[in-house]
Amino acid sequence: RNEGGDLLRGALCKMYVWFTLLAGLAVLSFSFLKTVFPYFGEDCTYILRTIKLGARLFKYKKVKPFYSIVDCFLDAVQRQPNKIFLRFEGREYSYSDVDKESNKVARALRAEARLKEGDTVALFLPNEPNVVWIWLGLAKLGCPAALLNFNIRSKSLLHCFSCCGAKVIVTSPELQDAIEEVLPTLREQGTSVYLLSESCSIQGIDTLSDKISKASDQPLSSDLRANVNIRSTALYIYTSGTTGLPKAAVIIHERMWAAAFIQAACGVTADDIIYINLPLYHSAGFLIGMVGAIERGITIILRRKFSASQFWDDCRKYNVTVMQYIGETMRYLCNTPKKDNEKNHRVRIAIGNGVRTDVWSEFLSRFGDIKVRELYAATEGNIGFINYTSKIGVVGRVNFVHKFFFPYTLIKFDIEKEEPVRNSQGLCIEAARGETGLLVGRITQRSPFIGYAGNQQQTEKKRLRDVLKKGDLYFNTGDLLQFDHENFVYFQDRVGDTFRWKGENVATSEVADILTMALCIFEANVYGVKVEGHEGRIGMAAVTLKEGKDFDCSDTYKQVVSYLPAYARPRFIRIQPCLEMTGTFKMKKVKLVEEGFNPAEIKDPLFFLSPEKKTYIPLTEEIYRAILSSEIKL
Repeated sequence: RNEGGDLLRGALCKMYVWFTLLAGLAVLSFSFLKTVFPYFGEDCTYILRTIKLGARLFKYKKVKPFYSIVDCFLDAVQRQPNKIFLRFEGREYSYSDVDKESNKVARALRAEARLKEGDTVALFLPNEPNVVWIWLGLAKLGCPAALLNFNIRSKSLLHCFSCCGAKVIVTSPELQDAIEEVLPTLREQGTSVYLLSESCSIQGIDTLSDKISKASDQPLSSDLRANVNIRSTALYIYTSGTTGLPKAAVIIHERMWAAAFIQAACGVTADDIIYINLPLYHSAGFLIGMVGAIERGITIILRRKFSASQFWDDCRKYNVTVMQYIGETMRYLCNTPKKDNEKNHRVRIAIGNGVRTDVWSEFLSRFGDIKVRELYAATEGNIGFINYTSKIGVVGRVNFVHKFFFPYTLIKFDIEKEEPVRNSQGLCIEAARGETGLLVGRITQRSPFIGYAGNQQQTEKKRLRDVLKKGDLYFNTGDLLQFDHENFVYFQDRVGDTFRWKGENVATSEVADILTMALCIFEANVYGVKVEGHEGRIGMAAVTLKEGKDFDCSDTYKQVVSYLPAYARPRFIRIQPCLEMTGTFKMKKVKLVEEGFNPAEIKDPLFFLSPEKKTYIPLTEEIYRAILSSEIKL
């Protein structure tokens, strides 16, 4: 018996020694991997997350009937009916409240507008909770929603409405004036206009709030959306481009799910609370923020617009743990006066894009250890990145799993000619590591590019053929990026006729069209210029004047303010005797962009848009210095 016990103890000792050795080797191996591959742990965590999310998306593609975001929301209602879904201006709405309100909206619109599955409805609404339940109501009917930017007016508004094929528009009293401006055209087109009000005396505008209040809040049959599938159109979200007018990017349900998973990929859990102050007509606020919150089953704190002075007070008041941002958001927060309680909050994750490296560093220094998840993506694109490491200044990492499922590459790009560089065989040339190149994503069944509604020409412009081999097809992002030797991805710049200011894309040809409506302007070449201390590029225009005319500061100001949103208005005007053209009669911009708006270096007359004086005024060196020192706010 003693001999047997000795054998057992010996065996246990050997097992303990082997276990200790193996554990030690595992620790040493992990330490070695961390030394050689410092982001090994984060890479593994992210890859495992994305594989799990990819498996879910694959399941949703195959399951019958199709499981949509609406079904995900209804499951959340069943699971947590009394959990707060939305907080807005002192009011709160549970998952059950929003569900019932969306049922009433669906019933009211179905009865009044005779909506059926597949009919598109345009939403021209400010950032309010009714955007959420009106969209949900439409989705329950199987109707796509077109999310109109509430800043657009006149020609742009009509264009956005018509290109998505909508015959119904829903708006609010505060935007009624903008609708009345285009109402004659809408009536000619047979459009039904519904106002979220109990009463309206304008012929051609019907009230909707009274119908909603009388409608039943009982659940609707899923048969109403029986034909909706993963490839069906879910939304139209508008993006600016070289046409000069916004383009309606087609968002299918597959793309909506992919965007909804971004919060999960960034580490957001069901216990988090997200703060959304970005516009809900944008993919960031609507898809990543609101739809992502539905996927996670969390609470949303919604604001009409961003307020730097109230941001952290709101975060503390509502126990916010996840925030969204664009580059300007971070900068505005860093520009607020310093306070002792700046790190006294529960925000742990910030999701967004466009933050400058210096602002990023200052933000972390002032407001604490927040995991900044900087993204790169395009609303209509088929490729995106997430910086899951928090390394400052990068927008993501290259990894083999991501590249396998969503093939992409960087190709050499000629900035002057604004086209890819091709070799003697007519194929594009891949950019080397550390070299800036144009990002292109291969168009496949897994990573499709659907394009723009009602605009086949612009859809085709974004398709790039014969990239790495004859016959292949890629999506042209129009963005210059760089991959470094550690596999980090850096955003460099935008190319083409679109620049970004105040978080909005500005189409140069639309601005040029408005400028040439001024009585004195003959031609206009619009571009964006950098201003020290600001993200993106601010609008500037080089113009020629009509024969015998002087520059009319007042009339030009009136044109841009009447027809352009604030972010699209050219703040600087340069008067030139003639505009420089390429051999194919395209306006040259590169030199103008490089020269900027310094009156000491530019001999042409320069003017500055002054909101205080409500006109354009001569740009003096004194004003120039005041802009650079931030005495004059842009």
